[in-house]
Amino acid sequence: MITSMSNPQMKKVQQLLKKAKTRREEGLFAAEGIKMFGEAPSDRIRKVYAATSFAEKEEFQRILEEKGMDSHSDKVEIVDDKVFKNLSDTVTPQGVLCLISMKNWILSKMLEDADKPLFMILEDLQDPGNLGTIIRTGEGAGVTGVILSKTSVDVFNPKVIRSTMGSVYRVPVLYVDSIEEEVLPMLKTHGITTYAAHLKGENNYDQEDYGKGTAFFIGNEGNGLSDELTACADTLIKIPMAGQVESLNAAMASGILMYEAARQRR
Repeated sequence: MITSMSNPQMKKVQQLLKKAKTRREEGLFAAEGIKMFGEAPSDRIRKVYAATSFAEKEEFQRILEEKGMDSHSDKVEIVDDKVFKNLSDTVTPQGVLCLISMKNWILSKMLEDADKPLFMILEDLQDPGNLGTIIRTGEGAGVTGVILSKTSVDVFNPKVIRSTMGSVYRVPVLYVDSIEEEVLPMLKTHGITTYAAHLKGENNYDQEDYGKGTAFFIGNEGNGLSDELTACADTLIKIPMAGQVESLNAAMASGILMYEAARQRR
């Protein structure tokens, strides 16, 4: 049993929770909570840390069995309750945290595997909750993948992980140095039409045809899309607003667009 935060494993977990650089170097991220443990792909679990009180529950033993492990597995560590509480990134810990290996997604493979690709392309998105919600909503709407500029929030930030509610394990997420240079030429080659959600949109979002390959651009929460990326879009679209509202939250706007595409494809 681990009984101190000075344990090297606890220090490593703390670093993975706090630092994107450590996560990249290790190729690991921490996923906390029962749901995140239950939905974690068995082949990507590198370590499971369970608080003493949770380790005694049938639920823990059941999930371990589903993953092909038991409490004596070399991948399982029991942690003193007080130590786990200090380790946890949440106010009310559920008593379990796993280390998961990252998966490297390749755009060309995503394009090959999708019949009618649907991408969300996010430029300089900063809010962890927004990104997590977009990924979760994207799974529900059937997106092919989420592509982000390198200046966006880290998808493996614990707040993002929590808000995906497990979708982070299944939705392809790709970071690129340059959307214009690395992504758009490939999309064009595959006949994918790009749409920028913009205040100067020519048509309302529901006046376009998303039945074919589609990519939506969503910009930074405060500044919107850059002029450079806006100019690259095939079509500018707008979400009509009543009252004095100028724009919607990035995750809300993304959800509206993704589900309109999903509706048209049903």
